[in-house]
Amino acid sequence: MGFLDNIPECFGAYSTKIKKKRMPKQTVNIRVKMDCEGCVRKVSDALEDLEGVESVDVNKKQQRVTVSGYVDPEEVLKEVNNTGKKADVWPFVQYNLVTFPYVREAYDIKAPTGFVRNVPQALGDPKSPEMKLMTFFNDDNPNACSIM
Repeated sequence: MGFLDNIPECFGAYSTKIKKKRMPKQTVNIRVKMDCEGCVRKVSDALEDLEGVESVDVNKKQQRVTVSGYVDPEEVLKEVNNTGKKADVWPFVQYNLVTFPYVREAYDIKAPTGFVRNVPQALGDPKSPEMKLMTFFNDDNPNACSIM
């Protein structure tokens, strides 16, 4: 903000220009029902025209669309829904990132291979006795037991 930016306010001519706050760069994952290459093209073309999008990756096999850039997740979801495709936020997490992948509500037969539902029960409580025993003999723990 320099002196020249404040001159219109001094003389009574207020500026109507509103500064838009830029979204942080993020990656948005969306589950979209796609059956053919036409569906893939329709979704990718709609998302590439969206402002702030840097890259669009469409995986028809997993029914997954990954959008990277300075975008709002709600706007991306709305744009995909405007194409006529059923879409929602990606509800899965990789199988190896959760502690208890077979806990109730986490395992989903409809999930892509290597993924489970992202539920709090699958992550485990770090203060629970099971988690303490699991990390006691862990190689990543510098204070772990070195007998083994």
